[in-house]
Amino acid sequence: MDMLSELQILQDNLDHFFLIITGCLIFFMQTGFAFLEAGSVRSKNTTNILIKNFLDVFIGAVAYWLFGYAFAFGAESNSFIGHKFFALADLPANQYSHWFFHFVFAATAATIVSGAMAERTEFKAYLLYSVFLTGFVYPIVTHWAWDGNGWLYKGVEYTKDNVTMSIAYQDFAGSGVVHVLGGTVALIGATVVGPRTGRFVNGVPVLLAGHTVPKAALGGFILFFGFLGFNGGSQAAITFGGDADAVALSIVNTVLGGASGALTAMIVKRLGFADKYWSLLFAINGGLTGMVALCAGCNAIYPYAAFAIGIIAGVAYVGWSTLILYFKIDDPLEAVAVHLGGGFWGVLSVPIFNKESGIFYDGSAYSFYLFGWNVMGVLAIMAWSASLSLPLFLVLRVTKQLRVSPEIEEIGLDIPKHGEPAYPLDSYGNGWSDPPSVPQS
Repeated sequence: MDMLSELQILQDNLDHFFLIITGCLIFFMQTGFAFLEAGSVRSKNTTNILIKNFLDVFIGAVAYWLFGYAFAFGAESNSFIGHKFFALADLPANQYSHWFFHFVFAATAATIVSGAMAERTEFKAYLLYSVFLTGFVYPIVTHWAWDGNGWLYKGVEYTKDNVTMSIAYQDFAGSGVVHVLGGTVALIGATVVGPRTGRFVNGVPVLLAGHTVPKAALGGFILFFGFLGFNGGSQAAITFGGDADAVALSIVNTVLGGASGALTAMIVKRLGFADKYWSLLFAINGGLTGMVALCAGCNAIYPYAAFAIGIIAGVAYVGWSTLILYFKIDDPLEAVAVHLGGGFWGVLSVPIFNKESGIFYDGSAYSFYLFGWNVMGVLAIMAWSASLSLPLFLVLRVTKQLRVSPEIEEIGLDIPKHGEPAYPLDSYGNGWSDPPSVPQS
C-alpha cells in the first residue's frame, strides 16, 4: 500500500471518528433533556417524563433504523423522499457513522414534543407519535434540506451578468430542520391535548411549578454543552482544508449566541414583567433559544453577528412565551417558545448575516432571493409538520386515546401508568404511617 492510500485511509478514519464523537455529545443531550424535563414537571409525573426521554432514544433508534434513514438519505431518491437502505440493508460500512450522527438529531426532534405535552398525555399516544415523528415526519424534511437530491438543498439557479449562482436553503445544523419541525409538532400537540387541570383559572394562567429547580438547571448546563457538538459536528468532517476553522467558528458563535440570549431574556424578565425577578429559568431558556437560533448559520457568520442574533433570540423567546400564554396553550417546558421561536428566527437570520452573501453585507437581489428561499423553506417545514401531526392528534383525541383521565392526572401518572413513583414514601425509612419521633431539645 503506497503512502497516498495510507493517508486517504487515515483521513477517512478521522472523519468517521469526528462524526462518532460529536454524535456522542449530541446523544448526551438526552441526559440534559431528562434533567430539564424532570425538574420542570411536578414530582408525581417524574417517572413518566423520564421513561419518555429514554424511549425517545430507543424508539427513535428502531424507527430510524427500519425506515427513517432510508427516507432521509436513501441512495435511490427523488427531490421529495429517499427509498433505499431500509433496515440499513446494503448500507456501505463507511456510512454507519453518518447514520449514527443523524439518528441522534432525530431523537432530539422527538424529545421536544414530549416536554410540551407533559403531565397529561396517554403513554400509548406518546409511543405512536414518537414512531411517526422519528420514522417519517422528520426524515422527509432532512431529505429536503440535507440530501443532495432534496428540493430545498438543490434550490434553483439564478443568473445575472452571465454568472449563474444557486439559490438554496441555508440551515447548517437544523434551526428549521430539527427545531422548527419539533416546535411545530409540539405546538399542535399541546393545543390539541389541552392545558393541564388548573393551569388557567378564569382565563388567568396559574403557575404549576416544577418540583426541582436544581435538576432543571443541571439539564440546562448539559444541553449547553451538547449544543457545541450539535453545531460543531455539523461540519461532518475534520480533515479537509478549512474544516477545523469552520468547527471552531461554529462553537464560538454558539457560545456567544447562547450567552446573549440568556442575558437578554433575564434582563427582559427583570424589566418588563409584573413579577420583576432575576429569573434563573428565563436565563436557561433564553440561552437555549440563542443556541437554537445559531444552529442555522453558526458556520457562516461573524461572532458579533452571533451575539446580535442571540439578543434577538432572547427577545423572541419572551415574545413567544407570552403569546403562548395569551392563547391559553399549556407548554410545561416552553418548548414551543425555545425551539419554534428560536428556530424560526435562526432560519431567517442566515441570509441576513451570512458573511459572504447576507443582506446586511451584500444587499443585492441575490441576497434577497436567498432570504426568500429560506422563508419559503421554513414555512414548508411548518406546513409539512402541522399537516401530518394535526390529523394524528385529532384522531387520538376523538378516540379518547390522547389524554389521561382527570382522576389519573390529579394523582399523577407515575403510579397508575408505571407503578414506579420517583420518590416512594417507604424510601424515607420508617414511612409516613409510622413517623419517627423527634427528640425534644
